[in-house]
Amino acid sequence: MPQMSVHPYRDITFDKDGDVDSAQRDRLAEMDVTDLVMFAHGWNNSPSIANRLYSAFFAPFPELLAATPEVRLGYAGVVWPSMKFTDEPAPDFQPSAVGPLPGSGLDTATRVALVDLFPGHDRTVARLAQLLDEQPESEDAFAEFGALARQLAEAPPGGLEASFSEDLPYDEQGPPAVLYEDALTLCRRFALALEETGEVTEKEPALSSFSFGGGLKKAWKGAKELLRQTTYYAMKRRAGTVGELGLGPLLGQLARSAPDVRVHLVGHSQGARLVSFALRGLPDGARNVKSLTLLQGAFSHYAFAQSLPHASHSGGALRAMEHRVDGPVVACYSRHDSALGVIYPLASSLAGDDASAVGLDKRWWAMGHNGIQAVRPLARLTLEEALGQGIPGSGCVSVDTASVVRRGGPPSGAHSDICHEELARVVLAAGRIGR
Repeated sequence: MPQMSVHPYRDITFDKDGDVDSAQRDRLAEMDVTDLVMFAHGWNNSPSIANRLYSAFFAPFPELLAATPEVRLGYAGVVWPSMKFTDEPAPDFQPSAVGPLPGSGLDTATRVALVDLFPGHDRTVARLAQLLDEQPESEDAFAEFGALARQLAEAPPGGLEASFSEDLPYDEQGPPAVLYEDALTLCRRFALALEETGEVTEKEPALSSFSFGGGLKKAWKGAKELLRQTTYYAMKRRAGTVGELGLGPLLGQLARSAPDVRVHLVGHSQGARLVSFALRGLPDGARNVKSLTLLQGAFSHYAFAQSLPHASHSGGALRAMEHRVDGPVVACYSRHDSALGVIYPLASSLAGDDASAVGLDKRWWAMGHNGIQAVRPLARLTLEEALGQGIPGSGCVSVDTASVVRRGGPPSGAHSDICHEELARVVLAAGRIGR
């Protein structure tokens, strides 16, 4: 394990069904701390990469708390089975990943990660890689590619994951395009969207100027993105499973075994969904979660909604869950995150939706793109306001962090640009740590 920048630090590992490493759980309860910051990664290929992220993000904390010796801060990193395609930029903790627009093929590391993440699908991954290499100009080849990619995202028969897929009621959200849209159509859309990802500088998504055309060869530029988004749909489902069935009950046990420890949850990307769904698994009466900070959350901005703007009779999957936090729920967002501002709406929209309107349809926007929506009361702050004036002591808060979360090339933009002292200060402010 890479050397950690802070101590005391503990890993806490969950499998895909939310089962926890019991020895790690017991060591967590034995930490002599007043406050515990627990961070859940999003797209990562190994515990060592997750630990590099945690070390980089936690590094500013000791100095920021140097003047408050009464605070004994502990740190924990949630490790769960997910993956990141190796062509995605990750400034600070994986700087070598930053580079030009990636090619359409699968590198060896990504192939290995896919096989590790989806055991028993070796031949499926090999055929997907072959099709990406050969790029046959055949509609049948695209149909085959889409079917194979979706095999990876199928919930295992008899497994638990199928119950944790949706951020909105299924009858309101419907079947997502990434699983049900015609594969060739979706590949063409993704190919065009990838051309946009280097130019997302405004708060509105840049998906309003689609014009379909070009040969089948051009559509293969979007096929890898179809595979990526299909894989990440499976990760979204898994994040909910691990959060509700794993982390939530663990926090309940911690409330009993270490009742004076104040817990502060932090999640990045799909990890933001994980820590949010942990609130659904938190036992009634447990009040040890003092703050929840979501960094570039890769799930619906309506997840906490009391009433959906487009369906007033329905709410989000996490409706009223903010009340299980004895403090604020803070969502940090940035317009420079093209993974969430450009690609996410296409993958999340309904099969058959008009592509030219998808980017402007707020039903499909992500929390990391424009913060929490349709919750009352809701505070909206700039980063400067949050750090200067403070963060409300309860309720939902959206913080525009685009002034620092801005680095990263295509296809994901600034999605992983989260290791900043300013964001560490947001976590401390949300949790009233040291105040």
